[in-house]
Amino acid sequence: QLQLVESGGGLVQPGGSLRLSCVGPPFTLEYYTIGWFRQAPGKEREGVSCISSSGGSADYVDSVKGRFTISRDNAKNTVYLQMNSLKPEDTAVYFCAALTGWLSLNPDEYDYWGQGTQVTVSS
Repeated sequence: QLQLVESGGGLVQPGGSLRLSCVGPPFTLEYYTIGWFRQAPGKEREGVSCISSSGGSADYVDSVKGRFTISRDNAKNTVYLQMNSLKPEDTAVYFCAALTGWLSLNPDEYDYWGQGTQVTVSS
């Protein structure tokens, strides 16, 4: 069982920034593709971004391109999601998840999930 722990959520005004972190077990997380997902009340879980195990490749949903950046530091067992120019529609619970395969924004393909962190964008 791979345990993932998200942090970094909070309340931010429109146009503000947050950086989410996803920490996994040492010597293990580096072998997984990691994805960030979000789920707003009454909506389906949506893929936001994902990054390959090496960090050399990434993908983003169109609605966050140019605003969000995913990165990873395998020495720290951590994957980050830098979120800039936040909008009210970014409000959701954000989850990280691990996949043994290649890049995907489909949540059904992920095997392990964290508990989520709340992001609220409001004035």
